[in-house]
Amino acid sequence: MAKVVAFNKPFGVICQFSGEGDTLANYIDIPNIYPVGRLDKDSEGLVILTDDGKLQNKISNPKNNKTKTYLVQLDGDITKEAISDLKAGVELKDGLTKPAFVKKIYQPEWLWDRTPPVRKRLLIPTSWIEISITEGRNRQVRRMTANVGFPTLRLIRIQIDQWKLASIKVGSYVSL
Repeated sequence: MAKVVAFNKPFGVICQFSGEGDTLANYIDIPNIYPVGRLDKDSEGLVILTDDGKLQNKISNPKNNKTKTYLVQLDGDITKEAISDLKAGVELKDGLTKPAFVKKIYQPEWLWDRTPPVRKRLLIPTSWIEISITEGRNRQVRRMTANVGFPTLRLIRIQIDQWKLASIKVGSYVSL
């Protein structure tokens, strides 16, 4: 039976078990499991880990079109035009992205405070979107939002395929 774990990765944690800095080893004490894909140091939220190589490939291989959903805090009040552009696909240096599901949302009430906090500028508002993509390019959501004029301030992955972050506390994991 494959081991599958869902972890709520805090901001600043490196998505590997070895190396310098704050790594997964500081939070997860299960041997021989590995992250399915990556979530960069500046991002938070759901990371799936497993000891099953076939499952890892099934989830992380872009050819399998597994959906990943994020909550994103943006610099500025995102426009309908920018949302339409994200939905249609955005031209990045490595090519056109696939269309994304995007909707503007309010900041979720259940969301934890980030440490360190996101910077605040008095004259520039922030806004939130929920975005779902089926690709997994390097820093893709950040590059997409910057491309349409609304840089990402905070990025939280809340779902990968059928697995959801749900009520997993920051820095904690559950076995699935």
